[in-house]
Amino acid sequence: MTDTSIPSADASLDEETVPTAATGEGEPADGGKEKKSAGEGELFAQSEIAADYIEGLLDILDYDGDIDELVSGGRPVVEVVGARLQNLVGQRGATLEALQELARLAVFRQTGSPSRLLLDVGGYRATRRKELAAVAKNAVEKVKEHGEPVRLEPMSAFERKCVHDVVNAMNGVESESEGVEPTRRIVVRPAD
Repeated sequence: MTDTSIPSADASLDEETVPTAATGEGEPADGGKEKKSAGEGELFAQSEIAADYIEGLLDILDYDGDIDELVSGGRPVVEVVGARLQNLVGQRGATLEALQELARLAVFRQTGSPSRLLLDVGGYRATRRKELAAVAKNAVEKVKEHGEPVRLEPMSAFERKCVHDVVNAMNGVESESEGVEPTRRIVVRPAD
């Protein structure tokens, strides 16, 4: 029998950030030319494994999409672009999160080590990042106006990371996550 379990890993595997070419967020100061690190080849190999896995799924589903594999922000990234891909994102990115976990499992089965692979379909993550920035700014305004903590709706690890990044960049407020998956949420409160 084949063991398909994923080894337990710290929460940092789920804290997801990835720069986007459209927004320029997170690009290195050297104009986008990241310095080659010793592990970059290994990370690129992980993105290739995941891309092959996703390509197989697209073939099974008879979906057309262009797949790019790259390394960005020190992690492997696979981007799928094309028409008719909304079903691969699902409601609020739920299907995308599941596909990402399957791709991570494919990498683990081939390499024997956990991966911080980030999967994006149709630019969903960049769009969602912008939406979450607006949610975070709105929560900060409410906290500053009323002086009371604001609890946001439950979010995925990727979504929480986006909100934390925006809140942490603002003065006079702080954020923390509370609860357990799948109802883990962010609370924004006045800074002490």
